[in-house]
Amino acid sequence: MAGLIILLLILWIIGGIAGLLIKGLLWLFWASLVLFLVTLGVSFVKGLFSQSK
Repeated sequence: MAGLIILLLILWIIGGIAGLLIKGLLWLFWASLVLFLVTLGVSFVKGLFSQSK
């Protein structure tokens, strides 16, 4: 599961960089940023609740 999250984060970073570099794809940067933050948030919350006490 951690590998999938890392892969998604890398894909969102690549998409964001492409959105900044290619003229007319600024929307891709914003979409990638939102998806990156959502992925981080979901993985953080999932990590909080999966720890055994």
